[in-house]
Amino acid sequence: MEATNPAWTPVAPLSGDQLKKLGTHGTEIAVTSGTILFSAGDASYDLFVVLDGSADVVERLGEVSERVVASYGPAEFLGEIGMLTGERASLAGVVRQPGRVLRVPLDQVQLLMAHEPDLSEYILRTFLERRANLVRKGAGLTVIGSRYDERCRALLQSFARSRIAVKWMDLEVQPEAEALLRELQVPLKDLPIVIVPGRPLMRNPQPADIAAEFGEPPTAIDADQDVCDLLVVGGGPGGLAAAVYGASEGLQTALIDAAAFGGQAGTSSRIENYLGFPAGLSGAELAARGAIQAAKFGVRLHRNARATAFASSGGIHTVTCDDGRAFRACDVIIATGANYRRLAVPGIEAWEGNGVYYAATVAEARYALGRPVAVIGGANSAGQAAMFLSRTSDPVHLLVRGDDLEHSMSRYLIDAIASNPRILLQTRVEAVGITADSSLTGLELANGATLDVSAVFVFIGATPCTDWLDGQLATDDAGFLLTGHELNTFPKSNRAPFTFETSVPGVFCVGDVRSGSVKRVATAVGEGSAAVRIVFERRRADGLEIL
Repeated sequence: MEATNPAWTPVAPLSGDQLKKLGTHGTEIAVTSGTILFSAGDASYDLFVVLDGSADVVERLGEVSERVVASYGPAEFLGEIGMLTGERASLAGVVRQPGRVLRVPLDQVQLLMAHEPDLSEYILRTFLERRANLVRKGAGLTVIGSRYDERCRALLQSFARSRIAVKWMDLEVQPEAEALLRELQVPLKDLPIVIVPGRPLMRNPQPADIAAEFGEPPTAIDADQDVCDLLVVGGGPGGLAAAVYGASEGLQTALIDAAAFGGQAGTSSRIENYLGFPAGLSGAELAARGAIQAAKFGVRLHRNARATAFASSGGIHTVTCDDGRAFRACDVIIATGANYRRLAVPGIEAWEGNGVYYAATVAEARYALGRPVAVIGGANSAGQAAMFLSRTSDPVHLLVRGDDLEHSMSRYLIDAIASNPRILLQTRVEAVGITADSSLTGLELANGATLDVSAVFVFIGATPCTDWLDGQLATDDAGFLLTGHELNTFPKSNRAPFTFETSVPGVFCVGDVRSGSVKRVATAVGEGSAAVRIVFERRRADGLEIL
């Protein structure tokens, strides 16, 4: 059994006042050594605070490869962010030294998170740090597959976007992966596989399988065919803001997202210029705060629900997802954002998700620890990625096609990059090829040079996520949705579209997917909240019942 990682424990035990607040919402229980507090695979679990004795969080409990992930003593608590976002437990909690624990039911934890700011802040930050450590350690799920298998790469990218901790066993370079397949009696045709602690083995899982296993929190309402007041498609900052404001204004609101909530902002290592957070905050923290706030107001949260089709008839709009689920609503706010453009380099597809990445989080950074990397792009996302990666990789080559950063990046990032000795900036340069053997080894530049790098992180602009609309809404030449004054009047009502309203009455658009939008987190949040007020104005103008 491996030793405990001390970084998993909170910075300090709970204070007496914090324990008192938790105590009013929980029950003290006497426990003996070996008592199971929660098991891997549990749909949900409660918060346990150690009062006397000790407890461990364990991976693969009872197996030969059992590993202690963390140990907790008096005034320390077990759990991580998945408790609040509705994910199944991937680890087990077990009592090691007998004593007493305080058991706080999940619904009471959610109540505390909504009404006790100081305690909520402490628990949330601790949970987020533990999730980041889980991702770094690869504790939780195990994926077995080949780096050359497009299905395996897509699966890994999906888990990375969802910020789910994964251990990847590459069939091409890890003999133990093949040995485990033989032990599990899994033929190659069933790859990739996902080993979910406490759950059945997943063989070559499809979107519906992923949604069923990881998609819904236990409090989700399954009657998706019911018509809700407001459906928000896309869980980035704009979508989360729209959902929070919609539900807080009394609208029955549902929020769906193709992966985890947070969008591209959720993959940002640090957002330094968001109002109210002088020390900055991570994208994961922003997403977690938004999702918890949405749940507080009663939003139906559906993750791993990728929109694939749209239809509108009789004033009711229907969005169908890749797993077959259908959501119907009187009004829709589209906040699906944009995807980063792929690097146009021959043979790049074989290395995407395996040396070439379109996000820079702890999930991707752990594949290049202590080794040189390249970041391609000149906007804020590239600058944030370079700063984050410089913590664990050296050097970080920041490659910009333009003459400088002044016309595309915020000043605070430009100054930070200039003062960081690990970041090497090159302007007027373009990538044209890659070199590789069993892994990526270099990046070829148009000037004839080759950079020795172990990974490439690409941030070169974005394309709107509008394919699922199948041309039913008006767009500009680049595919971004047109809204408001950019459109003609609606033929049936003879009124002009409201601000943020698309070419279909009752369907609105906010954030990066909107034509002409300012690609900033604060802008998306403002648009999302403002669009909800316009939903009411639209219904009044069309002579519909005011919700």
